[in-house]
Amino acid sequence: MSALGNRVSFWTAGAVVALALWTSACPTMTYPLYQSQWGVSTTTITRIFAAYPITLIPVLVLLGDLSDHIGRRASILWGLAAELAGVLLFALADDVSWLLVGRALMGLGVGLSISPASVAMVEFSAPGQEKRAGAASTAVSALGIGLAMVVGGALTQYAPHPVHLHFFVLAGVIALVAVMVTRLPRHTRDEAAGPWRVRPLSIPRGSRLIFLAGALAFASSFLLGAIVLPLGAKIAQQLAGSTNSLVTGALLAVFAACITLFALGARRLHVWLLVTLGAAGSITAVWLYVLTGTTHSLGLFFLASAVAGAAYAFDFAGGLTVFNRYAAPHHRAGMVSAGYLVGYIAQGVGAPALGAVVTAHGLMSGLMTGAIAFGVLFLAALAAGLTVLAPLHRAERRRSRLAAASSTPGGVEARAS
Repeated sequence: MSALGNRVSFWTAGAVVALALWTSACPTMTYPLYQSQWGVSTTTITRIFAAYPITLIPVLVLLGDLSDHIGRRASILWGLAAELAGVLLFALADDVSWLLVGRALMGLGVGLSISPASVAMVEFSAPGQEKRAGAASTAVSALGIGLAMVVGGALTQYAPHPVHLHFFVLAGVIALVAVMVTRLPRHTRDEAAGPWRVRPLSIPRGSRLIFLAGALAFASSFLLGAIVLPLGAKIAQQLAGSTNSLVTGALLAVFAACITLFALGARRLHVWLLVTLGAAGSITAVWLYVLTGTTHSLGLFFLASAVAGAAYAFDFAGGLTVFNRYAAPHHRAGMVSAGYLVGYIAQGVGAPALGAVVTAHGLMSGLMTGAIAFGVLFLAALAAGLTVLAPLHRAERRRSRLAAASSTPGGVEARAS
């Protein structure tokens, strides 16, 4: 069977990224049903949600650079197999234990597949198109979240077996994409030489401050997800007054639609501006969710979801662009995996902590706590964008102007005079 060309390979890798986010968000619309039909508490719901990042974290630590050695295709296929197993457990689940194991398998699968798929999108792009790949990766991530909300909402509201059918549909899509992945090239040009061995992720010494700036931006997008994905349906129903699962899904899909819209525009912005706009938008979004609770307004919930989507797009694209642009090619998968590690640690701690506050003190107290606690990290991302990435951008522009001047006839003589 012949390998796919670069363009089809690029979008096949993008489909893997979309599936990772669809898999991550797939239970969002069924969480309220688990609470109403199975008597599951909000604390348990956020623990089910957190089983995903908690499993994914050691995968990223121990296997983050696996695809640099065994190939993007092999790592992605192992990841899709684990995702499929986890989704099928949700499809067949009849108690919480199935959900916990299923979420753990989803975390394993996404941990194995999302970093190599993100890197593959860069490697199947034209040279110098890292920003395009980052924007496209963010857009397809949003598509995955949107499919989870809209498909999940429609099947939950109108189809039979509302706590099962969505997962059977997703399992079928995963199987189809896996067939396409088998036709990707076995290896790519930027993979590392030598055999793979288990080793901790490491960031080259000279790249650590830049990595921190990108990781703070990346983590900001994951913290927004820690509010929207496990609690979004509850916010819409309990505070904003939505009573229809499809309407709730459509309202939450605004989050995904705005991620896509702003991700497409993100490639036109300098990376420092992406990070600072994302941080400012993240701060605004969490406080808009608080205001939704005080006003009980669906319109304000719509606005909060739209701002959260825009902020997520800038945070995610900004962080991913930092990793892809400033990492050495043979360290790129490891640096991207380290970025995901930071993001999922933030989400794995933030989501259950938020759930515990909601269970003990109510949804409004949880939103207020999230706005304050998460806002500290958003402010740190804003500071990193202004103090680390903006000066770096100015230095790059100066070097570009000097290089252009030296390549102009008479440029060297003009500077000498």
